[in-house]
Amino acid sequence: MPELITIQELMDMGLPPIIIYAAPVMFALVFIEWGLSAWRKWDLYDTKDFWASTAIGIGNIIVSSATKISIFALVLFFYNMVPWRVPHTWWSYVLCFILLDFCRYWAHRIAHEQRIWWATHVPHHSSEEYNFSVSFRLSWVQGFKVIFFLPVALAGFHPVAFFICHQIAVLYQFWIHTELIDKLPRPIEFIFTTPSHHRVHHAKDDHYLDKNYGSTLIIWDRMFGTFQPELNTPNYGITKPPDSYNPVYLVFHEFIAIWKDLKKAEGWRDWLFILFASPAEQARVAKESEGNRSDNVASLSSAEAEE
Repeated sequence: MPELITIQELMDMGLPPIIIYAAPVMFALVFIEWGLSAWRKWDLYDTKDFWASTAIGIGNIIVSSATKISIFALVLFFYNMVPWRVPHTWWSYVLCFILLDFCRYWAHRIAHEQRIWWATHVPHHSSEEYNFSVSFRLSWVQGFKVIFFLPVALAGFHPVAFFICHQIAVLYQFWIHTELIDKLPRPIEFIFTTPSHHRVHHAKDDHYLDKNYGSTLIIWDRMFGTFQPELNTPNYGITKPPDSYNPVYLVFHEFIAIWKDLKKAEGWRDWLFILFASPAEQARVAKESEGNRSDNVASLSSAEAEE
C-alpha cells in the first residue's frame, strides 16, 4: 500500500498560487481592452456590468479561500483511498492535465444539461457583454463541482499535480473571453478552445446554444458532437436575462427560481424533473403547458360565445 499523505503535509508543500501571480497581468489586460474599446468606440464594456463581474469575482475568491482546505481534504481522501500511484514526474502533469480537461468538459456539459448544476454556472453566462472581465463571473458555489474532478485523484495523480493543473486550466479561461482576437490558425482552432469557440458558447442564439463546452481542448466537443464553429457575430447572455446588476442576485437567482418551482411541484417525479432535467427541456414543457392552457381558454370562450 502506498504511503498516505496528510492534509498538513500537502499544505506544507507550498502549492504555488499561480492565479494570484497572474492577477496583475489579467487586470492589465482588462484595462488595455477597456482602453481600446473606449478609444475605438467599440462598446465592449458596460460600466455596471463590469462592476457586477468584478464583485462576483471578488466573492468567488473569498469563498474559494475559505473552502480551500475542505477541497484539499476531499481530493486527498480519494487519492489516499486507491492502492496505485502515477509517478510524480514531469510527464504525469501532461497526462493529469489531459484527464482533468476531459473531466472539465463533462462537468461543464452537465452544468448546462441539468438545471441544479446550471444554477451553479449561470452567473458566468448572465452578462450580455463579452470581454475579459466576464471571466471573473464565477459562481460562489461552483466549488461543489469538485466531485466531477475526483476521477483525477482516483487515477492516482499526485494532489500537487492536480492542483497545479487545475489552476492552469482556470487561468486558461481568462484569455478566451474577448472579441478582440479573431480566429487563429487552423491547427490551433482544431485542437484548442479559442476565443472564437468560446464566443459561440456564450451566445444565446438558437444555433449556438449548448455548444463548445471544452475548457482548454476543443477536441472533446468534436468527439462528442457538441462542436459549433463561429458563423456570425453572437448575441451574448441567457435566454431569460436576470435584468439585474446585483451580484448576490446574479449568483443565486436560478436557485430562487428552482425553489419557487419546487414549491409548486406535485410529487417526487416533478421534483426530479425540476432539479435534473435540462433548462431547455423545462422551458419547452412550460411553453407547451402554457399553449395548452391558452387553447383551453380559447375553447371555453368559444363555447360560451356559442351559447
